Amino acid sequence: MSVGTSLGKIAVSLGRPAQAQYQPLHPGLMTDMYHPDSAYVAWVNRRNDIVTFDLYARRAPFGGAYLLFAGLETALHFVRDFRFTDEDVRFLAQIRDYDRGYLEELRNFRFSGEIIAMPEGSVAFPDEPLLRVTGPFREALLLESGLLNSINLATLIATKAARIVQVARGRRVAEFALRRAQEPFVVTRSAYIGGMSSTSFVAAAFEYRLQATGTIPHALVQLFDSEREAFAAVAASFNRYTLVLDTYDVRQAIANAIDVAREYHDRLGHTLAAVRLDSGDFDCDARIVRAALDRAGLTSTRIVVSGDLDEFSIHDLVTRGAPIDAFGVGTRIGVGAGSVEHGVAGGALGGVYKLVNVETASGDTPRIKTAGDKTTWPGKKEVYRVGAFDHDVVALEGESRPPDSQRLLRPVVQDGALLAGSLPPLSEIWEFAQQNLRDLPEPFHALTNGARYDVRFSDGLRSLREELRSHVESNGRGATEAIPPR
Repeated sequence: MSVGTSLGKIAVSLGRPAQAQYQPLHPGLMTDMYHPDSAYVAWVNRRNDIVTFDLYARRAPFGGAYLLFAGLETALHFVRDFRFTDEDVRFLAQIRDYDRGYLEELRNFRFSGEIIAMPEGSVAFPDEPLLRVTGPFREALLLESGLLNSINLATLIATKAARIVQVARGRRVAEFALRRAQEPFVVTRSAYIGGMSSTSFVAAAFEYRLQATGTIPHALVQLFDSEREAFAAVAASFNRYTLVLDTYDVRQAIANAIDVAREYHDRLGHTLAAVRLDSGDFDCDARIVRAALDRAGLTSTRIVVSGDLDEFSIHDLVTRGAPIDAFGVGTRIGVGAGSVEHGVAGGALGGVYKLVNVETASGDTPRIKTAGDKTTWPGKKEVYRVGAFDHDVVALEGESRPPDSQRLLRPVVQDGALLAGSLPPLSEIWEFAQQNLRDLPEPFHALTNGARYDVRFSDGLRSLREELRSHVESNGRGATEAIPPR
């Protein structure tokens, strides 16, 4: 489960009055077993060098060109709250024969390093560090799984949402994912950052102050002895209401809906705001429904469709000119699904967390992993955006900044403490994300096989990588003792 969701207790967030944060009961155990084991090896050998890790993704999800970065707030709360309770330490002592001195170190654990990151809502690209952690090795290592857990899913869902909203071309898109979402709070928050206009999940609407929307279920229609009776009950209950049309027969349903709409508008002034289609041939049925509504003078009644929709099916409906005013997306956003029909993988973002530098008494010693196309880029790095998405540059820290560029990585944690302004309101994150998406040139919005964004690696970084790769090859795999400090 995600560190940012209802896995654990609800606690009031410092600095965010009246808003809950969903935190794990045992934050120190939000790690893979090999992290405390590896930290123990480093403790036994008295190695706690200051190191730097990069967190990045090797490819963009869903066959697209970009990532919409999300989950930073959850990640920073995780870092702030990461600690080992007495119960956690006793549990670790039961499953491993750790030295008491190491267990005492865990008991007193607090992250003391620094983190720089892209602002949440940034449009980013493969191989660019989204986040950079510098601190004592054992501290930085123990944060790995929680950071990746926070950012991988949130970024996947935000990117999926952005793709869906893009192809809707101004039509509203509601998130209906609660019943199938693996992490519903993460999904709702990330979907909003990606541009979805509302959620059906009431607790998340409360938590994030979002618009809550919904229609009626088929079960309510089935409860009554006839569809018309059910429609009348809904129309009598609300000033503005929505009816679902595909419980039985769409053609009969729209006739019933129009009849009820006229009666209750005349009797009570209540308005049929929308009708929903949840199955069948959406294009054909929407045309039939729209024609019937227009003939009846209900031109302002909107048509909403839902049911296994994603960016590909919505794109198809919009391109064909189906008279649909809004979409509800559930399962496909809730699990970050790909598309078998289009050969697009989904379900996970393969973000990684790689050690790139070790500070020793002699100076910085860049580190590299040599593994084919998974070979890492060594050294402490910065990311710059040149112009208005002309290209990005990944460069070594200390190299000259490219002309007409902006620095993308910004400090969010120093000396283990969150910096003021590092947790902006969700409304600001949304605004920043939407501006980024509007500024991204159209070729990079293609759903699949679109233009590849130009991410350049500086001459200094390329030279360093080749130097270290050659060194490893010439001195035997894994040999790093002769790598010169920088």
